[in-house]
Amino acid sequence: MQLTIRKFLKEQCQKVPLAPQEDLAGKTVIVVGANTGIGYEAAKHFASMNPGKLILACRDQRRGDEALQRIQQETGCNNIEVSVLDLKSFDSVNAFADRFEKSGQRLDIIIANAAVLATNLEVTDGGWESGFQVNNLSTNLLCLLLIPALSRTATQYNTNPRIVVVTRELHYWAQLAPKVLSAPNPIEFDTKLLNVLFIRALSSKLSTSNPNIIATSVNPGFCASSLRREFTGLQRFVVDWLSVKLLARTSEKGSRQLVWAALAGSGKGGSKAGVDIDALRGAYVSSMTVCEPSDFVISDEGKRMQDLFWDGMMTVFKGVNPKVEGIVAAHF
Repeated sequence: MQLTIRKFLKEQCQKVPLAPQEDLAGKTVIVVGANTGIGYEAAKHFASMNPGKLILACRDQRRGDEALQRIQQETGCNNIEVSVLDLKSFDSVNAFADRFEKSGQRLDIIIANAAVLATNLEVTDGGWESGFQVNNLSTNLLCLLLIPALSRTATQYNTNPRIVVVTRELHYWAQLAPKVLSAPNPIEFDTKLLNVLFIRALSSKLSTSNPNIIATSVNPGFCASSLRREFTGLQRFVVDWLSVKLLARTSEKGSRQLVWAALAGSGKGGSKAGVDIDALRGAYVSSMTVCEPSDFVISDEGKRMQDLFWDGMMTVFKGVNPKVEGIVAAHF
């Protein structure tokens, strides 16, 4: 599928349905980047559904605590906690996953939402371009490290845990360098394409070994968010005063897409919101619909890039956390 500017504008302007509702009693939900933007609004939605535990994964403890207090005041939910997670640091990702695994909690939904959009080249302590590490490497590492908890939950509670990775319609316009892992590129288009490729690769590997785990990528649409904080001068004027005011959805409307991706297909008989749960496996979701991703993604070249990215990512992760190799061997 190709996304034209006309189609993009049409989708941006169409009415966004309300978020689905479900009783989450006893269930555990993790929302990454939950202190601001669509992550915060998604967390509020989940807090209103009586979750057994809602974990706000935030880079900063103070801002996380402030978000927790606001959510409690607005929803009345008290089963919320903050856990520090800085996706610019592999050590922070490892520590977060270790804390969760040691807690022995069930895990029903992980919303991998945090992202950065840098206007200048920024390199993390690990030596990676910040957008690539946050949007792809650390996000994917987190998902893999949480597979044991998701698998355990699926078996013990006969349920379908969800991995929801936030991407964008930008993936339709991405161009990837063949050597993705050795060619840092601050262009967000690329990282969003890699989100889609990762979910497709992950889902294909889970389909036989852990079929109850559903991995999906979701597009919230172009939303007014704090990501534009990096813009300055004329760039900020164009984004803030033209694009945002004319086209952007509110963060709350964008968050509805994340909630839909996490809950659709979870009704009686595996169907809810008119969607069969199997249609969500490895799917790209936009406008509360399972959509065909870009022509590149479904092409032979896209499949080769998907395999290349997965293999290169595994090589990186072996040096970041030795547990990854064991998780892959045990669960894929």
